[in-house]
Amino acid sequence: MTIDWSFYSWELIRSFVLSGFRFSIQLTVVATLGGVLLGTLLALVRLSGPRFLAIPATFYVNGMRSIPGVMVILWFFLLVPSGFYAHLPGGMDQRAEYSAYITFIAFESAYFSEITRAGIQSISRSQVNAGLALGMTYGQNMRLVVLPQALRNMLPVLLTQTIILFQDTSLVYAIGAYDMLKGFETAGRNYGRPIEAYLLAAVAYFVICFSLSKVVKRLNQRMALIR
Repeated sequence: MTIDWSFYSWELIRSFVLSGFRFSIQLTVVATLGGVLLGTLLALVRLSGPRFLAIPATFYVNGMRSIPGVMVILWFFLLVPSGFYAHLPGGMDQRAEYSAYITFIAFESAYFSEITRAGIQSISRSQVNAGLALGMTYGQNMRLVVLPQALRNMLPVLLTQTIILFQDTSLVYAIGAYDMLKGFETAGRNYGRPIEAYLLAAVAYFVICFSLSKVVKRLNQRMALIR
């Protein structure tokens, strides 16, 4: 196997990869924000919600965490009616991208829910009781006492899950969305150099994810010192 080093150029990155990289980042950010919000709601329902809501929430979380992500991506893409996308900006031309946003929010919320639930349970019951003794409502207690401390405890795990989420965005190739991996694949196909393209893709994912993991590790160490 001979590597064609002339394949690697900024022009290639600019022409084929940058737009896919932007989509991968956007998908990661949107899925993280949406997943954390929905996951927090699911965690609160499971911890202190009525039984008729807690049972479906538990089933949803356990079900999502037991199914391969690529299957969930395909299900949402194939089962959501086409008419739903027709009324969104970009219409059917952006069907794969919209489907990816919906899927990853729904899928990742199950993982963020477990992280949030563990973070809430890490807070001492005495602090919860102290808030209630001060006359706070359940909502005020969660918002002002429990969740801020829980967020600090679970932040490193949240960031680690976000890195995993970024890696998982490459699965949208299954529905034809143009992500970073698709950009490399397209460049390799157009230039007839698939091996070089996939090697560069592997290096790009490694550099991004390894750098972010180092940031998370450093943050974890600093938080440990503060404690």
